[in-house]
Amino acid sequence: MDALIETLQGKFIVIDGPDGAGKSTQLDLLRERLTRAGGQVEVVIDPGGTAVGGKIRDILLHAKDLHLAPMCETLLFMASRAQLIFEKVRPAQQAGRIVLGDRFISATLAYQGALGVDANLILELGEPAVEGTWPDLTILLDVPVAVGMQRVGKHKDRMESRTAEYHQEVRRRFASLGTKENPYPRPVAHVDAAGTPEDVHERIVRILDDEMK
Repeated sequence: MDALIETLQGKFIVIDGPDGAGKSTQLDLLRERLTRAGGQVEVVIDPGGTAVGGKIRDILLHAKDLHLAPMCETLLFMASRAQLIFEKVRPAQQAGRIVLGDRFISATLAYQGALGVDANLILELGEPAVEGTWPDLTILLDVPVAVGMQRVGKHKDRMESRTAEYHQEVRRRFASLGTKENPYPRPVAHVDAAGTPEDVHERIVRILDDEMK
């Protein structure tokens, strides 16, 4: 792991995937492992992670009385990312820390893409928002929708409360990310999120070893 720490210094690694795939759990496990091995780790959340982003997050995920247009959602996500990159991600990279992200533009391609927002337009909007700071690697966890919703439980946010059909389309878009059908500017790795959290964690570590050499 020491060699991996050296490789990951200053890198931006994102974990993404459908609701209930276990992103937060895997980020915690990876942060703990990298920290124990001597890495300096910065974890960021999208949307959110800053004072500005936190207010945007409240609107996007918790203001259930608001009927936001898909493009409005898309632009709010991008605004939160612009501040996150400026305030958190880029300074952490410049300091040599490993940046672990909970979601990024990959999520907009899935969630707002499933609402009809064009993928090419999402990428075009994303470029100026993040000023060229894309993840060095995006790890996409995959889990069946029924399993994911069971893990989420009864207390669902605005996105999680949408129909099963919508979440099936979100999952499909995540599964195709990084292909000719659904391209992404930086490397993408797909991980089966079935099994214990420890099993999934080991899969992620193996991918980091393979992809970040």
